[in-house]
Amino acid sequence: MIARDDLRAAVAAGILSEAQAASLASLADVRRGARENLAPGDEPFELFKGFNEIFIVVGLVILAMGWFAVGSILIRPETGGLIRQAVMLALAGAVLIWLLSEYFIRRRRMVAPAIALSVLWALNALGGFAAALSEPFMIGQEDYQSLPLPTALATLAICVYWLRFRVPFAMAMIALGAFAVALIWTAAGAGTPETPMDIFLLSGDGPFAWVTLAIGIAVFAGAMIFDMSDPHRVTRRAANGFWLHVIAAPALVNTVALTLFQQDTNTGYAVLAGFLLFFAIVAVIIDRRSFLIAAVGYCVALSSTVFDGDGAGYGILILGLTLVLLGATWERLRAVLLRGFAPVLPLHRLPPSA
Repeated sequence: MIARDDLRAAVAAGILSEAQAASLASLADVRRGARENLAPGDEPFELFKGFNEIFIVVGLVILAMGWFAVGSILIRPETGGLIRQAVMLALAGAVLIWLLSEYFIRRRRMVAPAIALSVLWALNALGGFAAALSEPFMIGQEDYQSLPLPTALATLAICVYWLRFRVPFAMAMIALGAFAVALIWTAAGAGTPETPMDIFLLSGDGPFAWVTLAIGIAVFAGAMIFDMSDPHRVTRRAANGFWLHVIAAPALVNTVALTLFQQDTNTGYAVLAGFLLFFAIVAVIIDRRSFLIAAVGYCVALSSTVFDGDGAGYGILILGLTLVLLGATWERLRAVLLRGFAPVLPLHRLPPSA
């Protein structure tokens, strides 16, 4: 432990400048504040700081409902210029959301209102660009060539919002926007899939499954870039990585799991178990419970909704037991894995093991 007196002595000896000493002390305070209430090796997670934030979120939701209701009253098709009226309403909504974000995010540093405002910003941007650029008659005829551009512009608007306010949850919506743009663009070029299942089956017609798999890998890579830049997980970079992992895991599992479930054979279930075991090893090494729980949770959802039978029930039981055991032995297992993979892992870029 380096005390404040040590920092003063380092400044006096010329080892550190006053600015460097102040930055080091600030970093130590931030790390201690982020970790002091967590058990060793635990994963930081925060949705709200107090009930006042929930109170404000409820108010924002009601405000949004009222704004939409009043907007539907003000927009009158009989007066003409329906698209122009919808775009103007979206622009006014964007200004209001931006001003609220400046206060609640930049000034008050609130967590839950930041998530709510980022969602409202995304919905408002998508509605505005869709009203201005999409073709409802083409969509009604299952022609989606007019949808990629407004979806891409809405995703770009979320990027602008993130650059200004740095809301980690907005990173998840950027990833979802990228998924939507890729799938809609693929559907516009390759044709609409015959069934929703074809979107996620590697054996299905069209490139949809490969697109989702590729974007899932890209989102996971982005999450790891954020994580490795903040191995102690005390800044917003780690929070950005958290939400990207939540999106990446279901995307990766979805395509592989559905393809293997479709086989409905013992071999398919065995391969899926091995795939989830690989996911568990990766999650333990990078110390991301969110990555594993999102993957396993999605598999449970698939087992209980899309597929049925005795195999699905036993699979859910085994997954639950595995999660409980991992939760109890996470740190010891992680220490073993880090020692085993130490020659090939950048340990200085990974969270330290307790």
